[in-house]
Amino acid sequence: MVENPCFAERLPQAGSVSFTWLGQAGFLVESAEVRIVIDPYLSDSLYDKYKDKKFPHVRMVPAPLRPDELTQIDLVLCTHGHTDHMDPGTLPVLASVNPGCRFICPASEKEKALDRGVPAAMFIGLDDGGRFDDSLNSGIVVSAVASAHETLEKDSSGRSLFLGYVIGINGLKIYHSGDCIPYNGLWEKLLNLKIDIAFLPVNGRDDFRKSNGIPGNFTVEEAADLCSNAGIEVLIPHHFGMFVFNSGDPQKIEQVLSKSGLKYTIPEIGKKTEFIKREYSVSFL
Repeated sequence: MVENPCFAERLPQAGSVSFTWLGQAGFLVESAEVRIVIDPYLSDSLYDKYKDKKFPHVRMVPAPLRPDELTQIDLVLCTHGHTDHMDPGTLPVLASVNPGCRFICPASEKEKALDRGVPAAMFIGLDDGGRFDDSLNSGIVVSAVASAHETLEKDSSGRSLFLGYVIGINGLKIYHSGDCIPYNGLWEKLLNLKIDIAFLPVNGRDDFRKSNGIPGNFTVEEAADLCSNAGIEVLIPHHFGMFVFNSGDPQKIEQVLSKSGLKYTIPEIGKKTEFIKREYSVSFL
């Protein structure tokens, strides 16, 4: 495990927000008032499931901490039902050690979320356009936006299977797309939401992965274009460095983003990065 005391602390500086990458699409997002976990994959449940298959899902890096070490959590957000985003090895432990937290998941995946260990009393289901407003207590508002992985899929009731979330916190709007590729109308929708920071997967997609049942995500170029078109100032890339067969090249990510005109940082697992919004611009601290 990576020794890092930030996982056990609330952020001390008022008005700022921090994130810590947990690997894959997982992040801990913190302010002085609230701690949010997004898509935590902190177990080896995928290795256990696929160890004798074509793609054994061996971690390239260890989890930065055990699920039971991730405490004082107020909200857990799961973008969709794939195991590296809705992990049966992580979610029930988080529920156990954070009895006051709530789990926001796609309403379409309620049965799967409960089966993966989310207690029914803690479950909050959202659909595209849905909203969770806790502004009077924690100051947090979470809005759901449909994602395409690689298509815009819905259940029999017309509810989206894949979601992204826009989190309003300390004057910042943070967008985590979950797994997603570009689709018609996405950047226009995000432009209207006036997002400051986007957490986007950049492991791309290709016919080989698709033919083996592995849907893809934005390329780094597509992620940068989305931010530019949607007026998003800061891009945090992710969904690389976890599984060899479905990763991305950090050097290429750096090369592309260095020419994009965007503010960005390449996250490191277990490292906290802090930022604040001053007037109309986001600054890293």
